Amino acid sequence: GDHRDLHSFPTRRSSDLLCRTEHMFFQEERLPIVQKVILSEPGSEVETRELDKLLHFQYDDFYGIFKAMAGYPVIIRLIDPPLHEFMPDHEQLAMRATGLRILGDRPNELNRIETMMKAVEGLQEFNPMLGFRGVRIGVIRPAINAMQVRAILMAACQLTSEGVDVKPEIMIPLASHVNEVKSVKVLINRIAQEVMDEYGCEVAYQVGTMIELPRACITAGELAQEAEFFSFGTNDLTQTTFGISRDDAESKFLLDYVEKGILPQNPFQVIDETGVGYLIDLAAKRGRATRPELSLGICGEHGGEPQSIAFCNKVGLDYVSCSPFRVPIARLASAQAALLGDGFTAK
Repeated sequence: GDHRDLHSFPTRRSSDLLCRTEHMFFQEERLPIVQKVILSEPGSEVETRELDKLLHFQYDDFYGIFKAMAGYPVIIRLIDPPLHEFMPDHEQLAMRATGLRILGDRPNELNRIETMMKAVEGLQEFNPMLGFRGVRIGVIRPAINAMQVRAILMAACQLTSEGVDVKPEIMIPLASHVNEVKSVKVLINRIAQEVMDEYGCEVAYQVGTMIELPRACITAGELAQEAEFFSFGTNDLTQTTFGISRDDAESKFLLDYVEKGILPQNPFQVIDETGVGYLIDLAAKRGRATRPELSLGICGEHGGEPQSIAFCNKVGLDYVSCSPFRVPIARLASAQAALLGDGFTAK
């Protein structure tokens, strides 16, 4: 589905799954609950009550995924996008409020819509993709991450008790400073231990981070003190390295840049080896200098592009990850890279 990336098979690492959890929250029966969580005060009874409802959904999600992937690692990325993406469009709310004011027969509904409008206004950002998202949500609204971690470990413990081999790997998104990873990792370990104590079982899990920002690449040695694996989010890393928005650039000037020869290729299709690639290589070297067994891979559409896969092989990454429809290409390109070098090994 659209919330999962499949890792290509011919790598040092066996087949596994990258699960992007925010897409689970957009489902029709869950979105109103998510909106109530966002509107609630942190630490309030409302937040606790609504997150408990989401916990049951997330438990079912992870139980099914872990069971289907028995014996293979499953990387679960904690909630990432800006919170405003879960809220209704402000213009539509304003039109609804205007209609209710004219009719004047549903004051309670009008009050609800106006409250929603104020919340949406409060969540609006000038540059949301560089704003309150990723690990920043985990630090400021820890109960959301705590719910997800609890659901992950509950599902893992239940399946372990059923004799299923479960290998969860929890990924912290958009970290730029080791203290962010440290803060969320403390929460993850605390919740995980609580759940394992409740179930009376032990589950071997890992905590890692996405590398999506230049600072993360530069300070990868520090991040690796806390993170047990890195996954390079090459879409965002390309945006932040070039300082351009992919959606805006591709619709306004990027294709002209390629056509005029200013850029040799679209860097969102093929990894820019000189800039973005340099940062990936730097992060890989610095991360493994701190933690030699550090698992490294990329996720995003670059993971299904042959030239980019060859580059990942060259710098010693363990796997590439891409959306399901790109997996056949990724497997073939990974096998070709393995034949041409000493990087990926076919499995």
